[in-house]
Amino acid sequence: MSGAVERLADVGYAAGWSLVRHLPEGLARGIFDGVGTVAGRRGGGPDQLRKNLARVLRCDPVEVPDDLMRDAMRSYARYWREAFRLPSMDMATAASRVCMPDADQDRFRTALDKGKGLIFALPHSGNWDAAGVWLVQNVGEFSTVAERLKPDTLFERFVRYRESLGFEIFPLSGGQTPPYQQLTARLRSGGVVCLLGERDLAKHGVPVTFFGEQTRMPAGPAKLAIETGAALIPVHHWFTGPETSQISCGEPLDTSGGIEATTQALADVFETNIAAHPSDWHMLQPLWEADWSQSRRRLIEEGGSR
Repeated sequence: MSGAVERLADVGYAAGWSLVRHLPEGLARGIFDGVGTVAGRRGGGPDQLRKNLARVLRCDPVEVPDDLMRDAMRSYARYWREAFRLPSMDMATAASRVCMPDADQDRFRTALDKGKGLIFALPHSGNWDAAGVWLVQNVGEFSTVAERLKPDTLFERFVRYRESLGFEIFPLSGGQTPPYQQLTARLRSGGVVCLLGERDLAKHGVPVTFFGEQTRMPAGPAKLAIETGAALIPVHHWFTGPETSQISCGEPLDTSGGIEATTQALADVFETNIAAHPSDWHMLQPLWEADWSQSRRRLIEEGGSR
């Protein structure tokens, strides 16, 4: 991305956070729903999203239903509407719009009460920030990692946004201390860590089979769980109504098989959950090896040296 495009993106996000929060809720919903509908119109939508959803449906990209593309783009637009409005909302009200069944809450609270820490791993589904607000309001602060975006002003804008929601943010790169060390410390003190787990940002993840094809997923969730003894629990978030959503919380994963087996087990749970709610999976980037760019292939071949 060129410097000019990066600066334009920064200005656009700044405008979103400045303007959308002041719109009446119904008007904001109508605008973003309309944008999503237009973006996902017949035969439309991002090509990469269509390819990714084709893997979920086990079909050719041209066979992905138009209504699924429309719903997916409306869901993606909703994510941004909520993101722009969350900082100005009452956090208790925002959390009240998110549901987690009692059985799921009992499951993760039992794991947390053991005092060894808890890792929630989830894919880019629904609105992970809204899910985080629910967690802060019901459990307390948690720690997570943020990709270092460019320009720095945009990265700092996203950090301030998530810190305003009550999250503790560690930069994926460029920080004074590697995030892995900081996350380990939080877990050893019995804290909670949340990690988005299906996209390998560091470019040296664990090979897994996902929807029948090869890709790589981050080793971090499994590695942290194995080294600290923290419970690793797969989580999913999806939209249930115009302003409501739900979180599911799975059983803690067995980590005795090592990092590779644990990461594959996490991928298997993600696969099941995404297949159940495909329109809310916001994966617009290349994910599978077959879609990787030549530069990424070279990076993987070189051992992820960057």
